[in-house]
Amino acid sequence: MILVFVSGGGGSPPTLNFNLGFSSNSDVSDIFHWNVDWEALAPFLVIGIIVFIIFFVFSLAFRVFVCFPLEVGSMRYFKQAAEHEVNLNHIGYAFNKHRYWDVLKAMLWKSFLNFLWFLLLFIPGIVKSYAYSMVPFILTDNPNIGYRRAVDLSNNMTRGHKFRIFVLDLSFLGWIFLGLLLIFVGVFFVMPYIHSTKAELYLALREQALKNGLTTEEELRLNQTPDFK
Repeated sequence: MILVFVSGGGGSPPTLNFNLGFSSNSDVSDIFHWNVDWEALAPFLVIGIIVFIIFFVFSLAFRVFVCFPLEVGSMRYFKQAAEHEVNLNHIGYAFNKHRYWDVLKAMLWKSFLNFLWFLLLFIPGIVKSYAYSMVPFILTDNPNIGYRRAVDLSNNMTRGHKFRIFVLDLSFLGWIFLGLLLIFVGVFFVMPYIHSTKAELYLALREQALKNGLTTEEELRLNQTPDFK
């Protein structure tokens, strides 16, 4: 309760006295003391935790079962475009029943190893992310190459080139920042440019790996008829 008293007289200006209705300091402290009924809140907390777990599991499943194959298919599209074969059917390349599970295992193994390195230290995690960065492109050539072999080959292909790839990524920051300024819409125009550049990078690293004997045309199925059904 707030009481206002106006006093004044004898030519003196009126003064305002506020009485907030507190009889002691303890009354003021009671305002800031909340009694939380945790028993009443417990059901809501449980429901919130369950909803969070369901959302997390659904997001993880969507990332693994949908985004991983789409990532490989998208990289195949850009790689084939770099080789002068533009066909949107390549985006669904990894969803074929003869490729899907092998692609999934390789991408999961790559992500799991990278996650372990990030748990160790942040810098080694970044280094290994560049070491494994060619796995999606390798799977676009041979999705059945094997999950361990895909990671090992990517690691060998990027050996001695990881810092150069890092510098290449730095060169994209200006374009990404410009895309963000355009209410994030510009990012959709920048990402195809980035993926196309990475596809050209993979082709260069693949050629070098073939020359150095790190892999063969038979292993990457380069001598087979293209198949994207």
